[in-house]
Amino acid sequence: QVQLVESGGGLVQPGGSLTLSCAASGFIQDYAVIGWFRQAPGKEREGVSCFSKYDGTTYYRDSVKGRFAVSGDNARNTFYLRIHSLNAEDTATYYCAAAIGVRSVQSMCVSLTYPWDAWGRGTQVTVSS
Repeated sequence: QVQLVESGGGLVQPGGSLTLSCAASGFIQDYAVIGWFRQAPGKEREGVSCFSKYDGTTYYRDSVKGRFAVSGDNARNTFYLRIHSLNAEDTATYYCAAAIGVRSVQSMCVSLTYPWDAWGRGTQVTVSS
C-alpha cells in the first residue's frame, strides 16, 4: 500500500552535486522517518542519512557529514537527498525507505534492522570523469 519511488540519479563528474528525490504515497500521517541507503557493487547496503517528517530532525553517517543534506516537502510527501562534492566512492544505487509512525530520528535509523515499512527500488548514481 505504501509506495516509494526514487528519482534524480545519473552520471555526474567528481566534485559535482546531485539531488535525489523520494516520492511517497499511500500514507499521510505526520509521524514518519525517511531513510536513505546506498549499495555499491559488491558491497552491503549502507544507511547514510535519515529525516523526520514530523520534527525535521536529521542524522548522517560520519562518512557523509558535510556533503549530504536531507530535507522534505511534507505537504507533497516528497523527500530529498542533496549530495555535494561527489567522489567515486559515492557511486551506488541509492534507496529510500519509510518507517511510519516514528517521531524523531536516532542513529539506529541507518540500520537495516530499523522498522522500515517500505522501500523504493533505487536510483543509480555514477560518479565518473
